[in-house]
Amino acid sequence: MEKAVEILKKYWGYDQFRKKQDQIIASVLKGKDTLALLPTGGGKSICYQVPGLLQEGTCLVISPLIALMQDQVDQLKKRGIKAVSISSGMSAREIDIQLDNAVYGHIKFLYVSPERLKTRLFQARFEKMNINLIAVDEAHCISQWGYDFRPAYLEIAAIKKFKPDTPILALTATATPEVVDDIQKRLDFKEQNVFFDSFERSNISYNTYLSNNKVNRMLEYLKDKKDSGIVYCSTRKEVKNICKVLIDHNYSADFYHGGLDAEVRRKKQQSWIDNETRIMVCTNAFGMGIDKPDVRFVLHYDIPETIEAYFQEAGRAGRDGKSSEAWLFYEPADVERLQEKIRLKYPTLESIKKIYNCLGNYFQLAIGSGKEESYPIDMLDFCDHYNLDLITAYNSLKFLEIGGFISLSENINRPSRLHILVDQPTLYQFQVKDNNLNRIIQFLLRTQMGIFEDMVAINERKIAKYTQLSTKQVIQGLSLLEQQDVIDYLPETKGSSVFFVTERLADNNLSLPTEIYHQRKKISFSKMESMVEFLEKNECSNIMLLRYFGENESSACGRCNRCLEKNKLTKSTDLHNDITVYINNKFKSTNEISIEEVIAALGTYKKDDVLQTIRWMTDHDLLHVDRLAQHIKKP
Repeated sequence: MEKAVEILKKYWGYDQFRKKQDQIIASVLKGKDTLALLPTGGGKSICYQVPGLLQEGTCLVISPLIALMQDQVDQLKKRGIKAVSISSGMSAREIDIQLDNAVYGHIKFLYVSPERLKTRLFQARFEKMNINLIAVDEAHCISQWGYDFRPAYLEIAAIKKFKPDTPILALTATATPEVVDDIQKRLDFKEQNVFFDSFERSNISYNTYLSNNKVNRMLEYLKDKKDSGIVYCSTRKEVKNICKVLIDHNYSADFYHGGLDAEVRRKKQQSWIDNETRIMVCTNAFGMGIDKPDVRFVLHYDIPETIEAYFQEAGRAGRDGKSSEAWLFYEPADVERLQEKIRLKYPTLESIKKIYNCLGNYFQLAIGSGKEESYPIDMLDFCDHYNLDLITAYNSLKFLEIGGFISLSENINRPSRLHILVDQPTLYQFQVKDNNLNRIIQFLLRTQMGIFEDMVAINERKIAKYTQLSTKQVIQGLSLLEQQDVIDYLPETKGSSVFFVTERLADNNLSLPTEIYHQRKKISFSKMESMVEFLEKNECSNIMLLRYFGENESSACGRCNRCLEKNKLTKSTDLHNDITVYINNKFKSTNEISIEEVIAALGTYKKDDVLQTIRWMTDHDLLHVDRLAQHIKKP
């Protein structure tokens, strides 16, 4: 493991691994299929990045989260490590180039979405790649018992036949015991091999609070808070509204959701990380890949759908190990709203078939066409075009994704990309012919390293500024160069896209997986009920969370609001009993006792607590007190 520590020090600057990381890496280096179950913030990516760098060849990383994939790639590139991701929104030529780079060993980490695995192009190239490790991120997605099942994950076991001796490292932050067993079965582990770190985060107190006005309760909580925190809301509208409320009350706050422009999201995120903004109000699009250590509180303004989602989001607090809090504020009607939300997630099978047909018509696809093609989609325009309910349409598309017919990539924001296809002498011929092209090409050659080898991100507005051309002229020049096959140019893409995993099917060939539909519906309601039980059951929050994830030997945390209330009640009962015993003993020899004497005798309790308990006992006719003389009289 000495070389592993050297890699860790060289690229990440750490002198030693965190708990379990070294054991997981050692297991992978021995060629064993391995499941790493680490909590949010446990450093899962290090577990595949270090062995990927240590060994000859390329590490294949499978992840369902495009934004997280790109973030990981960017982080690796900053460290001088060659990495690429392949996702919808890329051109066929761009995908072809990146897969070639993987085949010929020019990259160390290849990130792909699970839907990519079953494409003919990927499988043909994958056979030729020297793969040293297959890393499966968010591995709970392979289990139908998991909260975020993705059927495309089932293809992972199928591609193992091409690399039977290559180990698999599955990673997840949230999995119940049932899901842990299912992951290993679905990935065809040679033997069970799980590295499990306790889900307990002893520095975080998990609190729930039922209120008739959760906005006021949240403001009351934030009063005098000066630290960094997150407020999670379920919709973009709520995110904006709550952010405005906080700003109106003079809090340093900003909002974040997946629909914002990529550059805007980056600036907001960086401002929060740098503590220029104190509170980030956001949807669950915020937080993936962010490791800000000093988050002191995470607040939930809405009820998450599952314990897994809640635990993962709350776990973004206190990564530095210091005392932190998670609070979930809810109103009585919120539980009904959550139940309705889960019901709406499962449109009728007839509605799903209708949406599928509308989708094919929207893209003007003939029956039998469209396979492995990606198409941008404006959901509002799609629904307006066919007079569809937006929520029904969206949830229908999500089920079509579960059924393996399409893949829905939401809020794709990719910058323009460019790759020079010709050599410099050929390029020079275009420079001397056109002054505008000369300015553009000179700028690209000066500023874009590796532009002859690979696609690089560009900004047309920035090029226009430095070449003193208009943005329109820059785009026209780049388009002309592409028409002449001098460059491969892809303008920026925004919004959602639909990737057709299969060709468009006729009505009589569209066989929806009804068994999966009913099973997923049952599981969703079961998980929702677990979330509601967590809210309503009067038990230590920490015990309930750990029990959900299979840790049954945990003890009360003593820090959550339920534990504190219980402790307060217990102390109050003990004090009541001690006062009664002391007074009854004294009354055997006297008819009155001064309150000061009682306070002195019960010196282990606070004076205010003794006085408050005596008042309560007096109000309930359990004691007779001469208030003027401050004496307790014998009845």
